[in-house]
Amino acid sequence: MDNMMYLCTSQSEMSTIMPRESRTPSGTGIYHVMMRGINHQDLFEDEEDYYQFLSSMDHARFQTNEKGVVITNCVYYAYCLMSNHIHLLIRERGESVGETIKRIASSYVYYYNHKYMRDGHLFKERYRSEPVNDMEYFAILLRYIHQNPVKAHLVNRVGDYGFSSWHEYSRKETPLFSLCDTQTVLRRIPFLSLEEMVNSLVPDDLHCLDIEDCAKMRPSDNQVWNIILTITGVSNMGDFQRLGKPQRDMALIELRRQGASVRQLERLTGVGRGLIQNLSG
Repeated sequence: MDNMMYLCTSQSEMSTIMPRESRTPSGTGIYHVMMRGINHQDLFEDEEDYYQFLSSMDHARFQTNEKGVVITNCVYYAYCLMSNHIHLLIRERGESVGETIKRIASSYVYYYNHKYMRDGHLFKERYRSEPVNDMEYFAILLRYIHQNPVKAHLVNRVGDYGFSSWHEYSRKETPLFSLCDTQTVLRRIPFLSLEEMVNSLVPDDLHCLDIEDCAKMRPSDNQVWNIILTITGVSNMGDFQRLGKPQRDMALIELRRQGASVRQLERLTGVGRGLIQNLSG
């Protein structure tokens, strides 16, 4: 039976920010990990990017040694991909969690830099992590990770967000990637209980690793168009491009203020990147 079954008694603190000097080892091998974009930059510009990151996670799970034996590097229990950071609930197996994170990051950065014709770092050099040593905190993190998009006001319900592991648990639609060991969790927490728990909002004062990040989320495409509709009365690219310059510029400035990226606005509105950058510079 999975080692998660042997999680011990209550963890003393619900939230821990790890010291930079060293990482506290987990007695269970399970960690909550957060990977962030360098300088809070966006990690994903379109749906293809999210799916590519999931593919990188998928490939990092296993490797074949020199004898042809397939080794399990890690086990995932939950994930959530946000615009500028990623949460993972992960158990190390054949390699350390640090080696797995490096494997994921290297694969995705190679793809991202090639696609967007850029060089250099994408992720903040040192990922953040905390050990998960008991079932109580494990359950808190299942709620917390899946609720990130709700807390950031991107969606109203956990199940409405497309880039978290909740779809692997709910099975209301077939996920493109099945990455998580959901059965181990569901043996301990029946699905109906888990669903109720995950949709019950965690307290506002509970912060797990990313205290400063929740307010910096990029709005979703639907939210961008809702803002445009409120400001200008139009709801599609063609009508937006026919707006007068003052009204169009006012909408773009407000959207940048609310966290929309230049690339996102260029893609949705058809307005050139240089113009958007000049407005928000």
